[in-house]
Amino acid sequence: MSTQKTVRQQADHVEENELRLDREKAEQVVDALNTELANAYVLYHQLKKHHWVVEGAEFLELHVFLEEAYEHAEEGADLIAERAQALGGVPVSGPTNLEQRATVEFEGEDVYDVRTMFQNDLEIYGDIIESMRDSIELAENLGDYASAEILREILVEVEDDAHHFEHYLEDDTLVLEEATH
Repeated sequence: MSTQKTVRQQADHVEENELRLDREKAEQVVDALNTELANAYVLYHQLKKHHWVVEGAEFLELHVFLEEAYEHAEEGADLIAERAQALGGVPVSGPTNLEQRATVEFEGEDVYDVRTMFQNDLEIYGDIIESMRDSIELAENLGDYASAEILREILVEVEDDAHHFEHYLEDDTLVLEEATH
């Protein structure tokens, strides 16, 4: 642990920024961004867990699919954190802070069957999609079009990944019924 005693910026404080977004507006946007950041990391950790524990005949395909999905979540989180910092804020971090800040809930440590895991993932995706839409609207209403655009780009990826989870959960299959009994 560092011996540095000087705090350069309090975690809950938004400083003036060089992007010329009024500090009061920046505070609101940073607040929304930190919620999206926390949500992204809850999703990331759940997808990572599923990547580790997935089993069955489709193991390899699902293992790779989940890896791509958690990488997308992490890439989006990084963009959100960098934008919060650019607006003069401090990106939320640390397991306790992320859990407290998130509006989505981690499914827990238990391992479920693949269908249940994917249903849980799709539920988080849906909640994140709704939250991101609200954050985009907030940023736009406050005149922060860049944050809105960043979130829009991330939202496209989130919706695409959610759609892939939805496909996996469809009932249609080429597997013969007698092969599953």
